[in-house]
Amino acid sequence: MTITVLKPGALSQLQDLGRYGYQRFGVVVGGVMDEWSHRLANALLGNDEDDATLEITLTGPSLRFDQAATIAICGADLSPRVDGAGLTHGLPHGRPVRIEAGSQLRFGARASGARAYLAVAGGFDVTLVMGSRSTYARGGFGGLDGRSLRKDDVLAVRQVALAIPPPDAPPAASPAASPVALSIPPSPIIVPPVRIDPVQPIRIIAGRHWDVFTPQARRLLLEAEFTIGAASDRMGYRLQGPVLARARQVELISEAVTAGTIQVPPDGLPIVLMADRQTTGGYPKIANVASADLRVMAQMTAPQALRFVLISLADAQRIYLAREREYSHVRQVLGGQSK
Repeated sequence: MTITVLKPGALSQLQDLGRYGYQRFGVVVGGVMDEWSHRLANALLGNDEDDATLEITLTGPSLRFDQAATIAICGADLSPRVDGAGLTHGLPHGRPVRIEAGSQLRFGARASGARAYLAVAGGFDVTLVMGSRSTYARGGFGGLDGRSLRKDDVLAVRQVALAIPPPDAPPAASPAASPVALSIPPSPIIVPPVRIDPVQPIRIIAGRHWDVFTPQARRLLLEAEFTIGAASDRMGYRLQGPVLARARQVELISEAVTAGTIQVPPDGLPIVLMADRQTTGGYPKIANVASADLRVMAQMTAPQALRFVLISLADAQRIYLAREREYSHVRQVLGGQSK
């Protein structure tokens, strides 16, 4: 089956969990910014958690479903709607929805979050590049020809049997309208859209070079508010706020970096590395965002305010394991199998 792109949106890319095993060759991991929402969207449809989803940033695309399909959207609330049979329906968030052939999915105003994840039952049919379906636009490979969606692109979807139970409530449609644009089967799990606080707390762990910075810089990191700068992107979030001074100048050899690494360049303004981060870095690493909060960072955009909360490595591990148990429970309830 296929989906035709009528309007591409601001930044719509096919992504999966990333391209691992090639960092030693200088190939970035990439993948989805919000792993949690991506995994849940796939879980709702019984897909593998590493099946590609469409990562939709801020302004969504308009898509025409050339054949009937079942979809789920998790993450940001970008006001999705479905047009079909002369009617328009609001699309429920975080649950499976059957879209009829010929219907159009479009997005409206951003209500919360920054990135929504559209999964399709069966998964997008995307060629693997170095073991991943993720788009790396800077390198021009992966996903759909290594780029974001364009008008008139056609997305292929692997065929699956649409064994959809009867909807728990009929859509708001005229009795004379046939076929309807969508139907909503019952779901034991409904995932709410992401919500971000006006000043969002982000948990961090002290980094490898914590002691390179002055006591005042460390205090400012934990007490001051920072805002996400306009120059932020999938590679990293450049933060605006107080300058973090070093206690001493050190010469560092470039070494591996990870998602959530907080580097501080010579100007003293921290950078939080995100999905398309480089493979190595030579700036001192004052801290690292706890992995469980990377999904929160991914749903933020300029000029969102945040503050950092220092936790221990043991606490970060407990939070991570609790989240994974929650995900395993969701897969079990839905009858899916995680990797």
